[in-house]
Amino acid sequence: MTEQSASNNLKLFMQSNPEGTLEQIARQYQTSLTAVIEAMPDAVMTDGSQFDTVWQEVLTWGEITFLVHTPDIIAEFSGELPAGKYGAGYFNLQHKQAFGGHIRAENCAHIAFVERSFMHMATAGIIFLNRQGEAMFKIFVGRDEQRQLKAQQLDKFRILAQHFRPD
Repeated sequence: MTEQSASNNLKLFMQSNPEGTLEQIARQYQTSLTAVIEAMPDAVMTDGSQFDTVWQEVLTWGEITFLVHTPDIIAEFSGELPAGKYGAGYFNLQHKQAFGGHIRAENCAHIAFVERSFMHMATAGIIFLNRQGEAMFKIFVGRDEQRQLKAQQLDKFRILAQHFRPD
């Protein structure tokens, strides 16, 4: 199979809105997470240089879900995103609560805005991708008491994604 036909097959597959994590699909197609997202019909991708702009906007959203997905763990934090500042080569999270850490923001090559069904539920998330095409971390729109996406956050997510959509 040529690289072009593999890419076309992935695009066709992604149009079917498949279940499973995007990382599982990347492994199945032996490609990067970035390539999987690029194959999605409605995903929006922008340059990683927009890291600060995106982070500052999400600070205004209230409780979100912050997720790190490696081959060994999917770790989630639900709460307000902390502000951060640069120092010693990192974007240092200034934790107000239990969530803190240090992000190498300079490694962010792309930022993707993805809406899709996962486990039969609507999701909307921002995926920060490194130069290797893999997720650094993800930020998901929060859910209300009925497990529905928070409408106000979803509106903000869509406005932000639209801002980065190519004309």
